[in-house]
Amino acid sequence: MDHQARLISLQGVLNQNRLDALLVSHLPNVRYLCGFTGSAGALLLTEKAAVFFTDGRYTTQARAEVRGARVVITRKASLAAAAEWIASRPGRVVSKGRCRLGVEGQYLSLEDCLQLASTVGSDFRVRPAPALVEEARTIKDSEEIERIRAAAVLAGSLFERILKVLRRGTTEAEVAAEVEYAARTAGAEGMSFSTIIVSGERSALPHGRPGNNPIQSNGFVVCDFGVILSGYCSDRTRTVYVGRPTREARRVYQAVREAQQAAIESVRPGRTAGEVDRVARKVLQGHGLGKYFTHSTGHGVGLEIHEAPRIAAGQSEVLQSGMVITVEPGVYLPGKWGVRIEDMVLVTEQGREVLAPSSTELIAV
Repeated sequence: MDHQARLISLQGVLNQNRLDALLVSHLPNVRYLCGFTGSAGALLLTEKAAVFFTDGRYTTQARAEVRGARVVITRKASLAAAAEWIASRPGRVVSKGRCRLGVEGQYLSLEDCLQLASTVGSDFRVRPAPALVEEARTIKDSEEIERIRAAAVLAGSLFERILKVLRRGTTEAEVAAEVEYAARTAGAEGMSFSTIIVSGERSALPHGRPGNNPIQSNGFVVCDFGVILSGYCSDRTRTVYVGRPTREARRVYQAVREAQQAAIESVRPGRTAGEVDRVARKVLQGHGLGKYFTHSTGHGVGLEIHEAPRIAAGQSEVLQSGMVITVEPGVYLPGKWGVRIEDMVLVTEQGREVLAPSSTELIAV
């Protein structure tokens, strides 16, 4: 990862965003900019300097991982230490006048912001900064893409484990535990999110949690899972049927499958996120199922499981080569069952590539 280039790029746009300095405290953003993977740290950027703050627990780790920034080890919380450093060195931040200090307001509490403003004093004007790091993170470089691809391949292999253990009488929690154990033994750093295994009526809960209830026959099981590998996330959903699928079950499943395929085929540079969402909804509306599609069509994936862009109605962000998104339409019939199919898609210069593709044909167990 070329962290130095990322820092320089961000420093180059501070002034045009009316900032003299930016204090980065959201850890995925910190990792993206300087490489630090620990759980406590803050990064201060000015047009000419980059200073990383962390505590003594991470002395060795920070000096080994951080690239492009001076490392300061403190005895205080990283944010407080950064604020005190700024207050004691106003001339290092801006040569004259009142300093415009940007913070990541969407991640800081009101108390944090007030304390920060109090510490830096009247020479600084603290204000929320635009989502500059998040915008940069939407376009993945070649190394990021390969890490995401590897995470997607590993997640794809977990579905084979699901098919071996998912049976009538097995509990949702038992299936989820098998998935997560298999992921860890295969080298995953962890799960991208809490594994979703929901069956029968509970499959109509888009983000239901696995329960201790036994899986019953004659119903769908939604399996949504992903892993973290080399810091990058993956996300995949497959829905299987326990027993012999009814005609209605097949009809609904095929409608979701058709919607997902149409939305994937619509992905290309220049298309807006909202247009991709509209393609999926149009298909489901044509099948009379539009009102049962209750969430967005997808989201970006990278260092975090949910990143920009959001693939949803009304979103005007234009897709660009290097973005990685999910395409995951679903239909949820309350009190009956639900169906969702999800894959990760890389936007390429020519169009799109499904990462770690596998069959989406209906599987009955």
